[in-house]
Amino acid sequence: MAAEIVNPRSDSKTSDSKTHGTAGAAGLTGADEPFDPAFALHRGGKMAVQATVPIRDKDDLSLAYTPGVAKVCSAIAEKPELVHDYTWKSQVVAVVTDGTAVLGLGDIGPEASLPVMEGKAILFKQFGGVDAVPIALATTDADEIVETVVRLAPSFGGVNLEDISAPRCFEIERKLQERLDIPVFHDDQHGTAVVTLAALRNATKLSGRTLGDLRAVISGAGAAGVAIAKFLLEAGIGDVAVADRKGVVSADRDDLTEVKRELAELTNRAGITGSLETALAGADVFIGVSGGTVPEPAVASMAPGAFVFAMANPNPEVHPDVAHKYAAVVATGRSDYPNQINNVLAFPGIFAGALQVRASRITEGMKIAAANALADVVGDELAADYVIPSPFDERVAPAVTAAVAAAARAEGVARR
Repeated sequence: MAAEIVNPRSDSKTSDSKTHGTAGAAGLTGADEPFDPAFALHRGGKMAVQATVPIRDKDDLSLAYTPGVAKVCSAIAEKPELVHDYTWKSQVVAVVTDGTAVLGLGDIGPEASLPVMEGKAILFKQFGGVDAVPIALATTDADEIVETVVRLAPSFGGVNLEDISAPRCFEIERKLQERLDIPVFHDDQHGTAVVTLAALRNATKLSGRTLGDLRAVISGAGAAGVAIAKFLLEAGIGDVAVADRKGVVSADRDDLTEVKRELAELTNRAGITGSLETALAGADVFIGVSGGTVPEPAVASMAPGAFVFAMANPNPEVHPDVAHKYAAVVATGRSDYPNQINNVLAFPGIFAGALQVRASRITEGMKIAAANALADVVGDELAADYVIPSPFDERVAPAVTAAVAAAARAEGVARR
């Protein structure tokens, strides 16, 4: 499959879009409406299926389809593992969503999620050389999603779960990992965590500290916040506390979900209670994955040489101008500021590495290897405004791919 940014089904995409411009979400069209480049680019979709073999004559047809294809089908039926060699299975990922947590738009439904899923698919292709198919499901029931993906799984080498709201996303990922022998990866959780750890490793290196020296505070106890907290603990951070809308997730609270109760047991070794602002006093790291605004006095109360990773889009929890007053390293989720924490730095290479060795799953060790490789790309160029490489740095995907493949072999989940 080819992930095309320019729609190959139309050779008049630009002129057609100008003639039939769109005025925002209402979908109004007409020659008098203003031209919008976003709608122009999306007209007809951003992807197409493209053959990798020619069909020029009857001989080509007889090999690509009947009768030649029957020989391949029979061979796979006798030896199922041949499906990896004679189909695209080991090169393609399903990008699965139910449309309940789409970017900053929330629960907008499966149809409205498709532009994002198409975008994810072309990022897989552009940055990792991995083919991907968007699959938007018309159900929000966790068990129905699991059953549907399990039934689709024979067609794919991996499953990327995308924009599924918490806490269902945790259950869905866990059940799919238990039932499938291919990588299942919820990018909103683990992609964000991998890139965050990579940036944090370099920030600590720049400041002469180690992860074990740091106390972090995470704003947001959804998919990303929970995953980042667990991942940082796995990587050896000194302490991390997570705050939701009601304050620090701590064992003394009686309003916690099952996921947050588990989080309370794992995190907050300092025993902090109360508000996010209380937790930030003396903290070394702020990680924002929640939206909202952190008051400037709370940022000012952090430890000297602190790191502020305010990743909400489009409005960071701490504006970079404010963060720079108090922090040694500042990162956001935006492309117009230095140090963008962007998942595209992680997921294409992670899947490329996993597919390369036909891994049965993606382990914690593979994710840590990805984070380390990503951090190492920065190398001697390390600076306060450069703790994480650009998504367009051509070294990124190969480095992450190689590290993940090696880790999969080391951890015994590689099958070639």
